[in-house]
Amino acid sequence: MTEKYDLHCHSNASDGVLSPRELVIRAKNKGVTTLSLTDHDTTDGLNEAQLVAQDQGIRLIPGIELSVTWQNKTLHIIGLNINPDNQALSEGIKNLQILRQDRAEKIAKKLAHKKVIGALEAVEKSAGKGMITRTHFADFLLEKQLVNSQQDAFDKYLGKGKPAFVATEWTDMETAISLILQSGGLPIIAHPLRYKLTASWMRRLLSAFKELGGVAIEVVTGRSNPDEIAIAGKYAKDFQLSGSVGSDFHSPNNVWVELGRLANLPADIKPVWNLLP
Repeated sequence: MTEKYDLHCHSNASDGVLSPRELVIRAKNKGVTTLSLTDHDTTDGLNEAQLVAQDQGIRLIPGIELSVTWQNKTLHIIGLNINPDNQALSEGIKNLQILRQDRAEKIAKKLAHKKVIGALEAVEKSAGKGMITRTHFADFLLEKQLVNSQQDAFDKYLGKGKPAFVATEWTDMETAISLILQSGGLPIIAHPLRYKLTASWMRRLLSAFKELGGVAIEVVTGRSNPDEIAIAGKYAKDFQLSGSVGSDFHSPNNVWVELGRLANLPADIKPVWNLLP
């Protein structure tokens, strides 16, 4: 049987739509053989996902996507094959969750100044026990018919420089990588081209990342075109990093991104799964 990896996706423990159970079953139905659930700043969905994965005969790699601030830029670093019970990681996650709640309250306050009332209550209800993300606010604005799409919500309200944007100082990169390593995980830079860094900034980032113990970057994402895969692949080779693949799946409603629907990792890139035990 051909292995099919998807090492980046989200459940409703953060900003995904499906429960961990529904997510794993969908992955199985899409032919994924090895899946990593990587919710934003939380491991709450992993137990349920693991139980269902065993039942479905699919390999589940416990993961997380940590929010990081580096050189005043927000980045996301995936921890692959973490131990969710690791104490240092648990403490680090708690700090990030406090930051997320604080940001949510500030965004709601800014929206209220724009006469958009009731945002905090709505997103808290929508997120349930999961992490509140800006996607929850985008959905709220969509429901209120104040925007035409999630992207429109970011363009008009939530993106940088917009009325409800809140700058947040997340965990620094050194701490995030240290937490992942302490928990037995592999640090991976998620969707490196999405940050729109210049080539010189990207080289600076990857140098720092590698020096701190980072091992891989996502070469293939759910939205990658061949040119982007070639660029990311060259960065992987230049910095002797392994390559990862991940859809960054959030919702069945997004027809452009699906679990397991990924281009192949280029043959000359070392796969990150070769580093897994």
